[in-house]
Amino acid sequence: MNHFERIKAALGFKPVDRIPVNLWAHLPQYDQNPKLLARKQVEYAKQFDFDFIKLMPFGLYGVEDYGAEITYFTRRDHPAVLARPGIQTYSDWNQVEPLAGTYGTYGKQVELAKYAREFAKNEFPIVQTIFNPLTTALKLAGNRLVLDIKEHPDAVKQALEALVQTTINFVNENINAGVDGFFYATQTATSNLFTREEYLEFGRPYDLKVLDAFKDKTWFNIAHIHGNNTYFDIIADYPVQALNWHDRSVSPSLSEARQLTNKALIGGLHELPYPDGKPSLLITGNVNDVENHVREAIDEVNGTGLIIGPGCVAGQKIPEANIYALRSAVGLNSAGATA
Repeated sequence: MNHFERIKAALGFKPVDRIPVNLWAHLPQYDQNPKLLARKQVEYAKQFDFDFIKLMPFGLYGVEDYGAEITYFTRRDHPAVLARPGIQTYSDWNQVEPLAGTYGTYGKQVELAKYAREFAKNEFPIVQTIFNPLTTALKLAGNRLVLDIKEHPDAVKQALEALVQTTINFVNENINAGVDGFFYATQTATSNLFTREEYLEFGRPYDLKVLDAFKDKTWFNIAHIHGNNTYFDIIADYPVQALNWHDRSVSPSLSEARQLTNKALIGGLHELPYPDGKPSLLITGNVNDVENHVREAIDEVNGTGLIIGPGCVAGQKIPEANIYALRSAVGLNSAGATA
């Protein structure tokens, strides 16, 4: 099977010659240069024989054009950080208007998609990373969003509508650039930030508007459910082909999720530090540890409807030998197939 065939088979719960696999991390030393980042991501996928490319624009790309001030380090394992939120008072929400998908920092990420497709040709499926409107609002305003939702809900909703349109504009440009789908990330579907009722009012309706814009135009769409204490059941119902979350760190596990959804699952790798502060097994373990780690995940769901991947971005300090071990492990555990 080629990478397209293998991913499509896994999404459809059909037999595969081996379990698909991928590992992704932020690349801040490259991510301010779309052409260089695209080249590095394609080289990385080829080097480790991964099955798709999840584009890795820096995590704050959606708020810079709205006035957020960002500090860039452009160093390995040191992503950009928010220096000053774009929303300082509740009245600032009224200044949030739709932007063109090629405008400013958004436009650079469209260039990333174009270059990635050019460099990858038709070897790998490519998914672009996008954030749901409520997550973009959180990155734009910081913690005051939690208060403004309660005290100035109409102002926030007006801004969310604008962010929906901006995101749809960005989606359309990425489709034109040749992406196969989207990694739709929400960092706000959690009781750590919002009540269930608040998410159903300020999250889900706007999510569905964005998802409706591409659900019938792309074939490889992933919903990423970030954090703990999540509203997994709400997101699991979204019109996507696969779900991704921190399955090794939070509930549900892969086997539990298999009872909750008929969507393909992307996970199985413990990319986060452990509660005692110990780094991820991917960093500290040896090759055998990593291979056994992958096999455990495959066994949880009998290797069906599964793509091995991290629960979120991994760090850049994982030894190359362990990354190769991820790939070799799926080759040893695909219904007896080897690769």
